[in-house]
Amino acid sequence: MTDAQVKPDPTTNVTVITGASRGIGAATARLLAKRMSGEQHHLVLTYATNVEAAQSVANQLSSFDIGISVIKADVASEADVLAVYSEVDRIGRITGLVNNAGILDTISPFVDLTVDRLERIWAVNITGVFLCAREAVKRMADGPTTGSIVNVSSRAASFGSPREYIDYAASKGAVDTMTVGLAAEVARQNIRVNAVRPGLIHTDIHASGGDANRVNRLADNVPMGRGGDADEVANLIAWLLSDEASYVTGALLDVGGGR
Repeated sequence: MTDAQVKPDPTTNVTVITGASRGIGAATARLLAKRMSGEQHHLVLTYATNVEAAQSVANQLSSFDIGISVIKADVASEADVLAVYSEVDRIGRITGLVNNAGILDTISPFVDLTVDRLERIWAVNITGVFLCAREAVKRMADGPTTGSIVNVSSRAASFGSPREYIDYAASKGAVDTMTVGLAAEVARQNIRVNAVRPGLIHTDIHASGGDANRVNRLADNVPMGRGGDADEVANLIAWLLSDEASYVTGALLDVGGGR
């Protein structure tokens, strides 16, 4: 189904996946498209910079009977987030949000962290999550079906990521706190809010930090002896979005191989 074929329809359920051009976001998009194929459902996939990667993900989903929209959006920009939700409102009613978009910078000791770096990481990893969830809650509240928000946090929130990414870890700690608080606030408005906390997962984000081999380098520290795959995280996200997790809210669920 192409965008040109989409008509506003309140019976169409919409799931938004931020940062869907790679890694966990892309894996989640593929899994949901497969599972929801044939249902009256539409996926809205956002990306920040790499339109080719985002379109490649959308092309991979073209064989499934599900609506797909691809939108460029910096989640740290309120205007961009509002534009995403304008697209949602054009299509149908949001029932799912995967707050996956997140960034880190190069590996750095704490004393070398700059204000510019901190502000950008806070903007994307914290403000972006808040903005996307805020707009979802406005639309999900007291709806005819349960709304589900899944925030992608990190095991780094527990470890602190010393000598590498303390700023990133701290931003994910904020996501954990927000998840617990928001879940309690909206539980009686028919909205569930949970977080998954991936550990060492094979994604491109490690290359962004300047250590593409980081997962393999640290795999011996994982009780299971290996890094995880994005699909293994996507499976948990899909479950949290589904009715099978109907009594789960405010949970911080680790996907870290025991670490």
